[in-house]
Amino acid sequence: MPNAYAEIAFTAQVRAEQRRFGSDKDYARLLEPGRSGGAELTAREAQFLSDRDGLFQATVSETGWPYVQFRGGAPGFLQVIDPRTVAYADYRGNRQYISAGNLRHDGRLAIIAVDYARRKRLKLMGHARISEDADIIALLNAPGSPPAERAIVIRVAAFDWNCPQHIPIRRTDSEAGGEIARLQARIETLEAELRIRAAKSTEFRA
Repeated sequence: MPNAYAEIAFTAQVRAEQRRFGSDKDYARLLEPGRSGGAELTAREAQFLSDRDGLFQATVSETGWPYVQFRGGAPGFLQVIDPRTVAYADYRGNRQYISAGNLRHDGRLAIIAVDYARRKRLKLMGHARISEDADIIALLNAPGSPPAERAIVIRVAAFDWNCPQHIPIRRTDSEAGGEIARLQARIETLEAELRIRAAKSTEFRA
C-alpha cells in the first residue's frame, strides 16, 4: 500500500482497530516520516483505468452520508489526463443530481475500478471539480455519444491496488472471446432446424 493512501485512510480510529486485531505493526512503516508515493499514477494505473468500462464512485453529502453510484461507458470513458488528473464526461441520468450536488459541497470522492476477469481492483481517492466548460466537455465526450451535461475532473490524492482474494471472476462477452454470442447463434440455428423438422413431420403425417 502506498504512503499517500495510508495517510488518508489510516485515521486514529482505523489505527485503533488495527491495534485491536494485531495488524498495526504491519502497516506502521507506511506512516513513517519521510515516506512518500502513491499520489501519482504510473503507466500501470493509467492503462488499467483506461481499459475499464465502469467504476463505482463515492461522494459525501452535506449530512455526512456516503453516496455510491455506478459510472460507465465504453472503455476509455475515464481518461487519464496526466499522472495526477483523471476525468470523464458526465451524462444526463435520472436527474436526481445527488453526486453533482455532493461534489458542489465537498469535492472529495473515492473510486473503485474492478477488472473481474483478471481479479484486479484499484482504489483511488481525489478531489473533484465540476466543469461546464464546453471545450473540456467536448474533449471528454465519447464519439457517437449524446452531449454530456458536465465534466468531472479529478485531482488524484492517493491510490492503492486492492487484494484480489474475494473478487469473483466474471467476464463480458468480449472478454470471453464472443462465446456468449456464438452460443446464442448456435441456439438460434438449432431452434430453426427443430422448426423445420417439426413442419416436415406435420406434412408427413398429413
